[in-house]
Amino acid sequence: MDKIPLTQAGFNKLDAELKHLKSVERPAIIRAIAEAREHGDLSENAEYHSAKEKQSFIEGRVKELEGVISLADVINPAKLSGSIKFGALVELVDEDTDEEKTYQIVGEYEADIEGGRLNIKSPLARALIGKDEGDSVEVRTPGGQKSYEILSIVYK
Repeated sequence: MDKIPLTQAGFNKLDAELKHLKSVERPAIIRAIAEAREHGDLSENAEYHSAKEKQSFIEGRVKELEGVISLADVINPAKLSGSIKFGALVELVDEDTDEEKTYQIVGEYEADIEGGRLNIKSPLARALIGKDEGDSVEVRTPGGQKSYEILSIVYK
């Protein structure tokens, strides 16, 4: 299987979520199921069915996180330099609107466009990979063709 690229911060966040699910959420839902069972007839017990559904979600998320963590390839962007690659903090300007944006290129499990973390598999990130400061990139987006100029590239 392919390794999953993550920054150290992204790895730490996923690991913390996994530990929380195993040490807090899982025991709490087990208690909730036991309590709901005490109420009698399970076929008409909404609390029981709700708790079982939540347990299913938690167990699915635990399996997903364990899989991601086992395949994680933690990359330290501070050791990188040069053209844009994984971990780069890229400052762009939209050539049409002069709006400036800053994104860090990260793996899909830590991507958060609102937080400025761009999935490496996204069209914009793929267009940026290998480019240097001062370069222009053309990206096809759902809203149409966009042009960006790369203002700076920082690795930290």
